[in-house]
Amino acid sequence: MTLDPITLSVIQAGLQQVCDEMDLAFSRAAFSPVIAEANDRSDGIYATDGALIAQGAGGLPVFVGVMQYSTRVLVERIRDGLTPAPQPGDIYIVNDPYLGGTHLMDVRFAKPFYRDGEIFCWLSNTGHWPDTGGAVPGGFSASATSVEQEGLRLPPVRLFKQGVLDPEIYAIICSNIRVADQRIGDVQAQAAALEVGAERLTALLDGYGDDTVRGAIAELRARAAQQMRAFVAQIPEGRHESVAWVDSDGVVDTPLAIRLAVTRAGDGLVFDFAGSSPPCTGPMNSVMATTLSSVYLAMRHIFPEVPISAGAFEPLTVTGVEGTFLDARYPRPVSGCAAEVSQRIAEAVFAALAPALPDRCTAAPAGTSGNFALGGHDPERGRDFVMYQLSGGGYGGNADHDGLSNGCSTIGISKAPPVEIMEQAFPVLYHHYALHEGSGGAGAQRGGFGLDYALELRRGAARASFVMDHGRVGPQGALGGGDGGVNRVEVIRDGVAHVPPHLSKEQDIPLGPGDVVHVRTPGGGGWGDPATRDPEAVAEDVRLGYYSAEAARTLFSVVLDADGGIDVAATRALRTATDGKPAN
Repeated sequence: MTLDPITLSVIQAGLQQVCDEMDLAFSRAAFSPVIAEANDRSDGIYATDGALIAQGAGGLPVFVGVMQYSTRVLVERIRDGLTPAPQPGDIYIVNDPYLGGTHLMDVRFAKPFYRDGEIFCWLSNTGHWPDTGGAVPGGFSASATSVEQEGLRLPPVRLFKQGVLDPEIYAIICSNIRVADQRIGDVQAQAAALEVGAERLTALLDGYGDDTVRGAIAELRARAAQQMRAFVAQIPEGRHESVAWVDSDGVVDTPLAIRLAVTRAGDGLVFDFAGSSPPCTGPMNSVMATTLSSVYLAMRHIFPEVPISAGAFEPLTVTGVEGTFLDARYPRPVSGCAAEVSQRIAEAVFAALAPALPDRCTAAPAGTSGNFALGGHDPERGRDFVMYQLSGGGYGGNADHDGLSNGCSTIGISKAPPVEIMEQAFPVLYHHYALHEGSGGAGAQRGGFGLDYALELRRGAARASFVMDHGRVGPQGALGGGDGGVNRVEVIRDGVAHVPPHLSKEQDIPLGPGDVVHVRTPGGGGWGDPATRDPEAVAEDVRLGYYSAEAARTLFSVVLDADGGIDVAATRALRTATDGKPAN
């Protein structure tokens, strides 16, 4: 079937709109702030073989590959008789990380979409539940040594049968998670989003015809592959290498290496992770679905023009992960895989390709989701609570401009829930919520700044847990740029400051009224030689309080005047006299 460009574009936009409306319905109906306010969720359409057709623009990029993998595994299990076959109205639930997932808190729903009695495609979504049981509230067990310690693990089962919630399966789920009475709001919102998707997709198919839409889907996939190959051809042939580091696994205080060699041969790219660290004891292992998706999302950052489709992944091959912590097998713990390790994989891709694509790649972004979970009892309301706080950080500088400050993580577009919402929902009070001054990596284009916040437990008793990273070394600079500032965590109990032994990973820290948690997230890496940064831009950064004048003198090789400010004219004169070399 040959489609004219206008019809093809309209159908492409229509498929995207279906996913966008699912995203919107999910967030508007959800109970938990992490979904309703932070938008830690994603919705998509998948072919009968599991291949990605479309995903909502407001969904987490890391779920692009993960949900494709998960849907394919579900289809295969149904084919092999390992999972019951569907009926119209059925919705499957699954969070097993080894069957195409991330961590246990990311719960996926999948619904077969029927036309004329046959499955036309699958509608699927993922939502971050604030708790799925396990050793600590929120699921981010920093010292877990097996997946069972992280929470309830669900294989694909039909939670909704012909449109009706199965009370027995739901009772099992509720018996294994905290604040179970609040989960029905998220469950019904997640299911309702798929119903909205089914309605909108039905309207699209009724308007253009099933065969026309099928033809458009096939054509869009082929074109996405063609576009990605055309962009890959811009990369110089040869081997491009990098190393990215994870601080520790939370149990053994030793850094984990992600070693990457990217090789272009023709119009394809091979990402070889051979030589990366072996499987680790703690929860910083990554399952295969997350590792693959991390590579895909990194390439989406570099070439954002390529549409989101399974075709875009076809020219990309991942090898060398077997026997490393990037291919976790049961029972390895994985709570940090999607939120932390995935971002370090993307950082390795950026670092490897920055010299080859200086106008496309940025310096490393903050590279952590700032996972902070607080669970306890609120005596004023007479109920338990689980609060999950994610945080932004600085983006890396790039050829065109400075990095964004307090931006969302590399893997998603989730935003931190508003302070006012968190204070209303949980017994906490924020002391401040500001930029992490000085954290932007120095460069011709400096990195963005991280976040600096402190919150106090107002009443009751609670336990705090952290799974973060980049506390040992900051995000990498690119092409001569400096690294971004590191992640810092302090817990002040009875006026005494406590720093986690693993810097930004620890669990079960007891808190009482008046105790304070203080977090400063990383800044982004700098891009290019800091000594070539416009001195006026440096002076403006100092005026705004981003850097002290003394720090700016050291980082950017500028001259200070008699009053301790930036002497722009003297800096320019000295750089001219020294042919652009540092003014020291």
